[in-house]
Amino acid sequence: MFGGTFDPVHIGHLVAAVNVRHALGLDRVLLVVANLPWQKTGRRPVTPAEDRFAVVRAAVEGVEGLEASRLEIDRGGVSYTVDTLRQLGEVYPGADLYLVVGSDLAGELGTWERIGEASPLATLVVVSRAGGHPQSAPRGWRVEPVSIPSLDISSTDLRERVAAGRPLDFLIPSPALRCIRERGLYAGS
Repeated sequence: MFGGTFDPVHIGHLVAAVNVRHALGLDRVLLVVANLPWQKTGRRPVTPAEDRFAVVRAAVEGVEGLEASRLEIDRGGVSYTVDTLRQLGEVYPGADLYLVVGSDLAGELGTWERIGEASPLATLVVVSRAGGHPQSAPRGWRVEPVSIPSLDISSTDLRERVAAGRPLDFLIPSPALRCIRERGLYAGS
């Protein structure tokens, strides 16, 4: 499970997902689109979940082992990782679950809602950029580190680029960029 707001999804997310899948020999990586991301709600406008899901689905279409997931959207309400891991455990009984996070978030997991309840449910995969300085995860987690190429890209920057009329080509997969343009997303950011 690689959860996020994905507002918008970009090549950094996809590079992390394919490298985690390869490094750990996973069957698939679900990019779980947050319905109402509790850490962002009220702090900044968040693109509607259905639009974010459509862009993620377009981005991973045809990419072996990556799958867009609307689990949190269909569940409704605020999205909490522990609830999603529990639901995945019910949907895939007996499966080994992995929670993928960037090294920048690993040290902040202790601030997440009921995250202590999540550690027995999954192995924590901490993705760090080559040459980066990974933060340590809270105690109680089984941890798998995965290193990926360093890409200086963020969804915040991409939203600003769209608003300023600057190009997003090659920063976002072409099908996802087409979806963004068709839906008129981020132009008013």
